[in-house]
Amino acid sequence: MDERVAALLDRDEIRRVIMDFARAVDRRDWDLLRSCFHPDGRDDHGVFAGDAGEYVEWVAANLPGFAERTMHFVGNVIVDLEGPAVARSESYVVGYHRYTREDGTRADWIAAGRYLDRFEKRGEEWRIAQRTVVYDWVRPLGTPEGTEAERFGPRQPIGGVRGDDPVHALLAATQPPRSPDDAGSAT
Repeated sequence: MDERVAALLDRDEIRRVIMDFARAVDRRDWDLLRSCFHPDGRDDHGVFAGDAGEYVEWVAANLPGFAERTMHFVGNVIVDLEGPAVARSESYVVGYHRYTREDGTRADWIAAGRYLDRFEKRGEEWRIAQRTVVYDWVRPLGTPEGTEAERFGPRQPIGGVRGDDPVHALLAATQPPRSPDDAGSAT
C-alpha cells in the first residue's frame, strides 16, 4: 500500500477512536469506552488519574450522579504519526453537562479543553495508550426553565443514555454482528 494512503487510514482510525470516546461517555456505553484504550492504557482527567480500566469504572460510577446528560463536541484533531505504531494527537473538546443541584434545581455547565493522546497500534488496532485532559476554561450556563418536554417541544426524539438513545437502533440495524474475537477485544 502507498505510504501516504496508509498514513491517511491510520489517522482516520485514530480519529474514530477519539470520536468513539465522546460517544461512549455521552451514551454511557462502558464497553465502547473501554475499547478506546489499550488494557494497560492510562488516563489523567485531572479529577481522576490512573489506569484506563479504573477510569472506566470511575466514570461509570460517578457520571450518573454528576450529570444527567453530557454532549461532547470534538474538533481540531491533529494527529502526528511517529512511525508505523506510535502517534500523538491533540483534539479540542467542548463538553456540555446537565446536572441537578443539591436544592433540586437543574443547571448546565460547559467545559472546554483538549485531549492530549499518545496512541499505539498493536496488531491492527490503534488505541489510546495515554490520555491527558487539559482544561482551558469552564463556565456555568445557568438553570434551564421548564420540563424537558416543554423545552424540547415537538423536537423529538430526545437523546438518552445506555440503550435508551435512538443511535442504538440505528447501529443495530446497520452493523454486522460482532464476531466472538471482536467481543473479547473490547475488554
